[in-house]
Amino acid sequence: DIAPHGSRQLAPSPRRPFDPTVNREVCSPMPRSSVRIGGFSAMWGDIPLPQFQLIQKGNVDYLMGDYLAELTMAILARQRKKDKRMGYARAIVEMVSTHIKALKEKGIKVVVNAGGMNPLGCRDALKAVCEKAKIDMKIGAVFGDDLTERVDELRKAGGKEMFTGEAMPDVQFTSANAYFGAVPIAKALAEGADIVVTGRVVDSALALGILMHEFGWKPDEYDKLCMGTCAGHLIECSAQCTGGLFTDYQDQKWDNMGYPVVEAYPDGSFTLTKPAGTDGIVSFGSVAEQLCYEIQDPGAYHVPDVACDFTSVKIEEVGKDIVRVSGGRGRPPTDMYKVCATIPDNWVSISLMLIVGHNAADKARRTHETILGRARKIMKGLKMDDFIETRFEAIGANHFNPNGDESTATEVVAKVGLKHKDRRAFGIYGRESVCCGVSMAQGTTGFGGTGVGGKASEVLRVYSMLVPKTKLTCQVAVDDKRFEVPVPTQGGFPGSASASVVPVPAEMPAGPYERVPLRLLCWARSGDKGNLANAALIARKPEYLPLIRHEITAERVRQYFSRRVQGKVERFDMPGIGGVNFLLHEALGGGGMSTLHSDPLAKTFGQVLLLMEVNVPKSWGLKARMSKL
Repeated sequence: DIAPHGSRQLAPSPRRPFDPTVNREVCSPMPRSSVRIGGFSAMWGDIPLPQFQLIQKGNVDYLMGDYLAELTMAILARQRKKDKRMGYARAIVEMVSTHIKALKEKGIKVVVNAGGMNPLGCRDALKAVCEKAKIDMKIGAVFGDDLTERVDELRKAGGKEMFTGEAMPDVQFTSANAYFGAVPIAKALAEGADIVVTGRVVDSALALGILMHEFGWKPDEYDKLCMGTCAGHLIECSAQCTGGLFTDYQDQKWDNMGYPVVEAYPDGSFTLTKPAGTDGIVSFGSVAEQLCYEIQDPGAYHVPDVACDFTSVKIEEVGKDIVRVSGGRGRPPTDMYKVCATIPDNWVSISLMLIVGHNAADKARRTHETILGRARKIMKGLKMDDFIETRFEAIGANHFNPNGDESTATEVVAKVGLKHKDRRAFGIYGRESVCCGVSMAQGTTGFGGTGVGGKASEVLRVYSMLVPKTKLTCQVAVDDKRFEVPVPTQGGFPGSASASVVPVPAEMPAGPYERVPLRLLCWARSGDKGNLANAALIARKPEYLPLIRHEITAERVRQYFSRRVQGKVERFDMPGIGGVNFLLHEALGGGGMSTLHSDPLAKTFGQVLLLMEVNVPKSWGLKARMSKL
């Protein structure tokens, strides 16, 4: 709780009373029978291909693009500090400059979160693009999420880290932003904006705001809001639902990757596809995997507008590269916004070296231990503190595989991560590491990383907290008009729907049995949220699910990942897609930029889980299919 009993509250923002039965401010005057949205950007720095593909071949009404991540906000905050005109993702200016004529001719609108730390500056830059091209387009901006200048207020109000309970540290925060929802986006569109740029919003709100506007959905139509959120969640990472990161990579090509198009309907259901003639794949498996990406409890997927129940979502293949998605249910949201802040947190360096030959992993470990011991001896003589954290990983020696044997590896990359508050420490380690090429293990070569030259990068740690919605005001600007946009703040979340889910029984079919890897039974997808990782398994056939539930328990997963996961493991059922989702606590060494782990974003957990072996009936004939999967 951001303001426990007895602590001072943030001053509430003045606002007009909110009437959930009135939606005239955000809805389209002529609702369409369907709306097509293309997802063209998964991150700042994504390639131009999807822009051209979706504009030319996607037959879309809207383009939505995600540009922001936690680290991105810190980078943009520093850019704005140097130049008040900056602080937004300038890639959107290039995108609009390139495509402005086609966007205007085809009537395609654009909704992006590229405003970052300066949505109004981004709006002004896009207005200049329109003026230069002599093309009339209205540019809208959503802002009010930036709390960087209110950090002291948050601290005095008793702000705590939402996952660990850590009190707000008394340091200068680099950035602090609330995640807004979809209502202000819908308002900007209702005011005639052709392009909407936002600051920090939940990624899926980019799609939900479009659908609230086009279909006139009210803020208390929670089932529809859940499905609109689901649509945005599926395409916010662009090609990740059209074959990107798909377990069955061998079934597709990536050369001319197809990018996602959602066609949504007023009842909340939608189809998901990609432009004809493109590579990639849209299937039950590819879309079900992405549904599970970066979720925690699927019965309580929280966004500002709705608490989504994804346990009942159904995905059906209805044509080649077309799936229909339906069945999600919504509940009232909480009365809180999530706030993501970034804090400077010491320095890190990463060193890489290739070591080849027998016992390569042992040679690599001894090399690191020797260099580290020498560096520590020198640092002690200089009365310097020890490293805050060190981490050695022998990549290529089954480092990620819990059942792997590193002694058989004949070539490894030794990855060494170091963390210290004093940058001199990295110079000492770097100087000592130079000699390993001539005085330690034979077969040592291929040096790389920042640590080899004694360089280091500043760590920006993510700090997340909850702030009452009443403490912030959503604001919208369209051209020269400004609006304060009222949103529901009363909350009402009744608890997770997972508590009432009725899963299929956990049963072991009759034998005789044979052992096979899980990849023959499941698709998998994993992702991160701070120091949490999730890893979901989706049964390839319904008859596999009882065995999966019987064999793959939370405790077995915890033991399997015991070298990587320090906290508990929870399992949630997703009967709508025939899946289970595991939530792994304290799994990423802090996560994001603050970790020394090789997998800071939990990309590997799903694939490693698929290496686990289980007993299955021989009558299923799975072992004979191993070479094909």
